[in-house]
Amino acid sequence: MTDNTQKRLILASGSPRRRELLSRMGYTFEICAPDVDEHVSGHASDIVFTLAQRKAHAAAERFDDGVIVASDTLVSLDGAPLGKPEDADDARRMLAALSGREHEVFTGVCVIDASTGISETRSVRTGVTFRALTAEEIDAYIATGEPMDKAGAYAIQGGAGAFVSGLDGELENVIGFPVVEVREMLSHFGL
Repeated sequence: MTDNTQKRLILASGSPRRRELLSRMGYTFEICAPDVDEHVSGHASDIVFTLAQRKAHAAAERFDDGVIVASDTLVSLDGAPLGKPEDADDARRMLAALSGREHEVFTGVCVIDASTGISETRSVRTGVTFRALTAEEIDAYIATGEPMDKAGAYAIQGGAGAFVSGLDGELENVIGFPVVEVREMLSHFGL
């Protein structure tokens, strides 16, 4: 693995899951989680692409040098994006809709060199199939509080992992950071 001490790496995210995945990849990095306007419409793959760019560019404005990596994840069912639930009823609606069906998870990743402005952005897809869920299972999961700050109202790395009957793509993409693509993109920037 290439030593990344020659360049400063900045993660433009407050997500503990992204911090953990980037750490497990062996990178040393700083955190800068900029606030950006997250109102974007369109297909989930386009939304995450745009939001990753917004986050990366907002963070890059704060630094004279370094490589910034930003990411955004959305769940999509039948082409409609599912963000974070507003409340328990919204989480229940989302989980019931996902029950027994395949859906898509899209993560947008943008890497930008703060000193040159050169950037690369990708949108990565993973298909996820849930087994049929009972109302009791959904209610018990909601009672844990875990779904409340997660796109699609679930955390595949948590209790909802038991709901998954099929996966088409990278598990880490569903968690919020497609490590294969991130590593490849960072290598293009000398990390």
